[in-house]
Amino acid sequence: MRGLGKRYRNKWAVRDCTLRLPAGRVAALVGPNGAGKSTLLHMAVGLLRPDAGQVRVFGEDPYGNNAVLGEIGFVAQDTPLYRDFTAAELVTMGGRLNRRWDANLARERLAQLGIPPNQPVGKLSGGQRAQVALALAMAKRPRLLLLDEPVASIDPLARREFMQALMGSVADSGTTVLLSSHLLADLERVCDHLIVLNASEVRLDGAVDDLLARHQRLVGPRQRDAVVPGVEAVIQASHTDRQSTLLVRTGGPLGNPLWTEHEVTLEDLILAYLAQGETQDSRDAWGVPA
Repeated sequence: MRGLGKRYRNKWAVRDCTLRLPAGRVAALVGPNGAGKSTLLHMAVGLLRPDAGQVRVFGEDPYGNNAVLGEIGFVAQDTPLYRDFTAAELVTMGGRLNRRWDANLARERLAQLGIPPNQPVGKLSGGQRAQVALALAMAKRPRLLLLDEPVASIDPLARREFMQALMGSVADSGTTVLLSSHLLADLERVCDHLIVLNASEVRLDGAVDDLLARHQRLVGPRQRDAVVPGVEAVIQASHTDRQSTLLVRTGGPLGNPLWTEHEVTLEDLILAYLAQGETQDSRDAWGVPA
C-alpha cells in the first residue's frame, strides 16, 4: 500500500496509508473501532476502490482482478455464510466457484472440530460459523489470508480453538496472514509482525521483535521535558511529584545513569501508540496545542 486513502463523503476512513506486508508472516492489524481496519482490508481484497494512492497484491491491483482474487482468502467481520446451506453444501459450492479448491482440507478441518456436516450453518454457534468460514477460506489454498475481527464475538474457548486451527493451517501451507483484531492477548501468541492503525493512519509498522527491541520504559527523576541521549521519541509520559515514567523509541544506547530501563510488552507498545494517536487527534479537533 502506498499513499492509500478511502473517503466517505468528507471523512477519510483510511488516509495516506503506506506499508508493505512481508511474505510468510502472521501480521496483526490493531486499532480501535472506527480506525479504518475493515476499510483497509476491503481495499486489499478488491471490494472497495481507493480514492487515493494504490494497493498492490502480488504486484497487481486486486479491484476486479479475478487472477489475484483467486490467491486471496478472506473472512469478513460478520463471517457471512449462506445460513440455509449446510457446511457440507458450502464445501461443495466452494469447489464449483474456485479454480483451486481443496475440499479434503475443509472436510478434515471441520470434522476435527466436530462441525455437523448436514445442519444449516445458521443454526450453528458463532464459534462454529467462524470455523466454517475459516475452513472455506483455507480450502482455496490462498497465498494471502485476510481476517477481519473473526473471533470478536465468540467465547474464549471458541477463540482458542479458532486460533489453533488458524496456526495449524498456516504452518502447513506457509500462507501470509493479516489478522485484524483488538484482542491483544490472542495476537501476542500468534503474530510476528505488527501494524497499528489509529484515526485512519498507520502509527506503527514492523516485525514484533524489532519493535520491542527499539522501545523501552524509562523511570527517573521528574522532568516535564526530559532529554535523554539515545531517545528518538517519547511515545507516552506520566509524572508524579518526584518521578517521570516514559515509554520511548530508542535510536542507540541510552547514556543517562539517572534513568532505569525496563522492557515493554507488546500490549504496552500497542496501547501507548493508540493513546498517542487519540490524544493528538483530539487536540487537533479542539484546536489545542500539543
